[in-house]
Amino acid sequence: MSRLWLSGYRSYELNVFGDQDDKLKVIKFALTNYLKTQIEDGMDWLITGGQLGIEQWAAEVGLELKQTYPELKVAMMLPYGEFGGRWNENNQAKLQTLLARVDFHAPVSKQPYENPQQLKNYQEFMVTHTDAATLVYDPDNPGKPSYDYDLIKTFSENHPYPLTLIDFDWLQESANEYAEKQNNGFNFE
Repeated sequence: MSRLWLSGYRSYELNVFGDQDDKLKVIKFALTNYLKTQIEDGMDWLITGGQLGIEQWAAEVGLELKQTYPELKVAMMLPYGEFGGRWNENNQAKLQTLLARVDFHAPVSKQPYENPQQLKNYQEFMVTHTDAATLVYDPDNPGKPSYDYDLIKTFSENHPYPLTLIDFDWLQESANEYAEKQNNGFNFE
């Protein structure tokens, strides 16, 4: 069994503000290509969180890939109880819809948010319950994923825990490939 933790930037950090944004199409294209390779190499659990951005998009891509790879399981682990409860109604509804569709979901802490220790406990849970991590993250452009990046780098110094970074160069290559396929009449929708 191979379990992959996939996380990364929040939607606002990538300036993606809608489901029809071209940047989102490229990101999902890159995630789809990457995850196909991972599944074919033995990954059977995609484990992500519930944050708006890469985490929810990864879950959406994983759920789409289940049509081709029915053996794939998708899990969403939330850092604390009532996660997303302060979001606007639309974002709360999107989270609830995803939670209803994934194979497994649970909060690491059942308590509502109380303090930053819950987020540290969540990170610790994720690295100790997965076999590798992938971050859509570019160390030259720090953001929220820097906390996960730093923890994973430290953890991997003493544990066999591979980290793959899908950085901005990777995303640009994906954008070029996506544009080329669209110009050749390939349609992703």
